[in-house]
Amino acid sequence: MKLVSDFQSKEIRVVLTDIDGTLTQFGRLPATSYSSLWKLSQAGLAVIPVTGRPAGWCELIARLWPVHGVVGENGAFYFALREGKMRRHFARSRAQRREDRANLRLIRQEVLEQVPGAAIASDQFARLFDLAVDFAEDVSPLSSAKIEKIVGIFHRHGATAKVSNIHVNGWFGDYTKLSTCQHYLRAAFRFDETQMRKHCLFVGDSPNDEPMFEFFPNSFAVANIKEFLPQLKYRPAYVAKAEEGDGFCEIAERLGCLIQ
Repeated sequence: MKLVSDFQSKEIRVVLTDIDGTLTQFGRLPATSYSSLWKLSQAGLAVIPVTGRPAGWCELIARLWPVHGVVGENGAFYFALREGKMRRHFARSRAQRREDRANLRLIRQEVLEQVPGAAIASDQFARLFDLAVDFAEDVSPLSSAKIEKIVGIFHRHGATAKVSNIHVNGWFGDYTKLSTCQHYLRAAFRFDETQMRKHCLFVGDSPNDEPMFEFFPNSFAVANIKEFLPQLKYRPAYVAKAEEGDGFCEIAERLGCLIQ
């Protein structure tokens, strides 16, 4: 892995970025990160947050942030505001979602019964597709063994499970952050996979970003990725010196130097 200062490409047109632990600092969105989003947008780059956060949050982000659109719930959908109207793409049908919710209720009950200290994420009410189990946001941080047990419960029910820096997110269906980002890039920019790799950049911070690190040669992480590196088969190409939002600003500043 190289430092952000080593990055040289001037062909970036799209910045894909995680939110929690990447744009945020100590759990909040600081003015510096938000300002960096504006600067990137005003420089002509399309900024697309790619997050595990729920549909309710993503509706606001797509409408109010300086972004081209947003991919949410780990790839369950994307929202994009065009000419004052919200365009939505969903990875699962309504009928599939009804069945998924019934199965997720069973997982929810099992997790709460078998993993002391775990809780359902406070933003669960705003979710359409997945179940988010809190292990470090509003609860005391759980051990890696308990986190692995939560993941195992999802897997036993045939669900996908991904670990972020605060939640275990689980869902049914074969979509990922990457698959929905690719769908978005094809639909909005007419990019093929070669163009995606050439013109797009991704910034992340945790294991659920690994498919993005694998696909995008221009993959970045903020410094707090280091605690997860032993778990990753596919690592980011570049790592910031700073953690969380400060690291994102470091990356944005490097891009600013290249696009001036």
